[in-house]
Amino acid sequence: MRRRWTTAAVAVALTAGGVTAFLLTGGLPDTEGTGAQAAGTQPAATADITRQTLVDKESHGGSLGFGDDASLTTRLSGTVTALPAVDTTIKRGGTLYQVDNDPVVLLYGSLPAYRALSPGDEGADVAQFEKNLWALGYRGFTVDDEYTSATADAVEDWQDDLGLDDTGTLELGRVVYAGGPIRVASRSADLGASVQPGTELLITSATSRVATVELGIDDQRLAKKGAKVDVTLPDGKTVTGKITGVTTTVEEAENPGQRDTTNIVVTVGFDKAPQGLDDAAVEVLFVSAQRENVLTVPVNALLALAEGGYGLQIVDGTGTRIVAVETGLFASGRVEVTGDGLAEGQKVGIPT
Repeated sequence: MRRRWTTAAVAVALTAGGVTAFLLTGGLPDTEGTGAQAAGTQPAATADITRQTLVDKESHGGSLGFGDDASLTTRLSGTVTALPAVDTTIKRGGTLYQVDNDPVVLLYGSLPAYRALSPGDEGADVAQFEKNLWALGYRGFTVDDEYTSATADAVEDWQDDLGLDDTGTLELGRVVYAGGPIRVASRSADLGASVQPGTELLITSATSRVATVELGIDDQRLAKKGAKVDVTLPDGKTVTGKITGVTTTVEEAENPGQRDTTNIVVTVGFDKAPQGLDDAAVEVLFVSAQRENVLTVPVNALLALAEGGYGLQIVDGTGTRIVAVETGLFASGRVEVTGDGLAEGQKVGIPT
């Protein structure tokens, strides 16, 4: 994965090109105890001390796609008679595939189907199934965790509309649960294939494009769920996104004695997802540090003082003075500064 600093790195910022050495060999002493030293003539250029929120960002390479794929296997035996096209989006109540010309239906829920359901059954899976029936418009029963005769009546209506035998019971394998709509990423079987329980038929994914970035464990600080990021697309356009998922993966070492590699996988969602850029390489810009309401100056306004540390050349009317400062965050060509007598709006010299 590629990585770069998008703002001036501290080490670069403090080289001769960014910080001018100010040798106080013959300067006047600080008679007022302010930490300032007398300076020379007026600078050729000046800049303002500003108060602002300073944000440093760090870029990492990622890819644009539909997130992790999932395998969809059948619980039925028979012949595959219908499969959806790749890139098809299937919603609640839609047909995922057909076996022996009978549909297998997508419903929403987090609990996988694990048993057949019939009158007298109770449990969380009953409540999940009844919620879906109600959402699809089949009513006349109370949505709870009990499969009653009223539930069976609604199931018969649903089965009749699907072209199934109206038994009033739900056989195992007739429905598949997912957290929401799914996209068909690829097909794993052909029409006419003979299948048994456990046969993979489809590979599915989320329906919205996301950016996926793999970070090293040292960059874990960047992976804050809900944090906003900027994503640069292959055409140079930048769109905003938000971290929607953070997972940890462990890659086993190839050779004995080596350590396993731990990575952080970050998923970035979009309010308006880019279109037509499947598996494209992107750059994701994370906020690595932020300082609010601080005084800042351009990095090249810093002076390296002979006695150590850094200073600024404060311009007061027709005169100047050097004030020692402490530096904080470097970002976007500016640096956070603190020091005696510093104030927003003051002019500082920019050495040539």
